[in-house]
Amino acid sequence: MTRYRTVARSAVAETEVKRSRFLCRIERVESEGAARAVVDRARKEHWDARHHCSAFVLGPDGAVQRSSDDGEPSGTAGAPMLEVLRGRALSDVVAVVTRWFGGTLLGAGGLVRAYGDAVRAGLDAAGVRERVLAALFDVDVSHADAGRLESDLRARGVDVRDATYAELVTLRVAAAPAIDLDALLAELTGGTVSSKPAGHAWSG
Repeated sequence: MTRYRTVARSAVAETEVKRSRFLCRIERVESEGAARAVVDRARKEHWDARHHCSAFVLGPDGAVQRSSDDGEPSGTAGAPMLEVLRGRALSDVVAVVTRWFGGTLLGAGGLVRAYGDAVRAGLDAAGVRERVLAALFDVDVSHADAGRLESDLRARGVDVRDATYAELVTLRVAAAPAIDLDALLAELTGGTVSSKPAGHAWSG
């Protein structure tokens, strides 16, 4: 895989069904531990709520998928939440829906709709961004030219991730597949600077 979709930002959205309140928290995460920490924070922050149901999808290929009904009838909360995440083709995301019971039983079908709708509202607020597998390169440049070259590369859409200062300055850059980095460097430096491959990393 060279690209996948995740959420653009953290978000919170609240819905109400027959006086039951459903508060959905959406966060971008990159590990199971981070996802479970979001659930734990919701549980501590909203200690007065009866349920903190969750679902998360992890990895560029969505290989890790988990959900929890947290005391709701089996299959009425976590599974529909997870289905919404899958339906939006998102990964590296956790959804936690905190429910305050409003006094009226919603039934299995009502719960499925309510939890799914809560996650949809959260995702609508969070937005979507695409992550791209970018090639990493090291670019060695003189101290005198490093600042200008870094600025020029950023202006052309190259992600300058780090700078190491020694006899020369080594810029670690991530270039999307559409960018011919060596051609760009030749243009910006008159052919005096080139790049060395340094692996791959996700960008975005």
